[in-house]
Amino acid sequence: MVVLLKKDPNKQQLEGLISWLQSKNIEVHPTVGQTRTILGLIGDTSVIDIDLIRALDIVEDVKRIQEPYKNANRKFHPDDTIIDVSGVKIGGGNFAVIAGPCSVESEEQICSVAESVKASGANLLRGGAFKPRTSPYSFQGMRADGIRLLLEAREKTGLPIVTEIMDAEQLPLFEDVDVIQVGARNMQNFELLKKLGKLDKPVLLKRGFSSTLEELLMSAEYIMAGGNSKVILCERGIRTFETATRNTLDLSAIPVLKELTHLPVVVDPSHATGIARLVAPMSLAATAAGADGLIIEVHNDPTRALCDGPQSLTPEAFDSLAKQIRHMQAALA
Repeated sequence: MVVLLKKDPNKQQLEGLISWLQSKNIEVHPTVGQTRTILGLIGDTSVIDIDLIRALDIVEDVKRIQEPYKNANRKFHPDDTIIDVSGVKIGGGNFAVIAGPCSVESEEQICSVAESVKASGANLLRGGAFKPRTSPYSFQGMRADGIRLLLEAREKTGLPIVTEIMDAEQLPLFEDVDVIQVGARNMQNFELLKKLGKLDKPVLLKRGFSSTLEELLMSAEYIMAGGNSKVILCERGIRTFETATRNTLDLSAIPVLKELTHLPVVVDPSHATGIARLVAPMSLAATAAGADGLIIEVHNDPTRALCDGPQSLTPEAFDSLAKQIRHMQAALA
């Protein structure tokens, strides 16, 4: 349930309303927007008399929310959420480019890529330390050493780092990581999501292979219900009958999510297509569709990459794309 308050509500009446609602075992989440204040009510609202609340002088309207996600719902929080990652803002008109290799392979590799993507205008550095792979015989990542090398790259370049977690037991290793990524395979790892909800750290949540947008938002709700509102949604392509690309990039997810939620939405064109030459057009399309950012794989030698080389851009190709993205943004302004 959502209670829309009139402009500049009487403080004493507002405190009395909140106290009364809490006495009914209802959680009250106030949101102060630019033009109005909203009270989001979570709990068994069937015990609440809507007409009684609506009759109060400070109340403009009361609406019941049908969607099962409450914290992530734009009706609760009409203004866009802006996630601040060490000074880099994502959402609310702030566009961020996250770039780097699929996996960390060596100090020379990650530092070289970090320096090149920063020079091209990237805002954050991505790199996999723990790699969930379909085959148990594929490269699984450098694990703790990979995170250590990412921190070295951050030290050299100043770029905040984004890397994927696979299990809650790994959390101690992620204390100094700027953004924790939850991959598509773990989108519904609810015990992991609950643990991430206890943190005061941004979480990049990727959509599952065959997950609906409501399921994605419900996974975000798990994190937010624990108290962590710093969630960034990521559309990374879904599995369809099409075989020409690795996945099918659902660009319609961007405007739909923008209607449903206040959370930032970024797009991963690398995993969506699986083909390096398709990354640029899909990046531009996602930018035009209203995405709040992109997460792009860049490798200094894609032909020798230990993971996902065919979808990785060279630093030169990324530099060219970064310029096109800026031109696109200028045209849309």
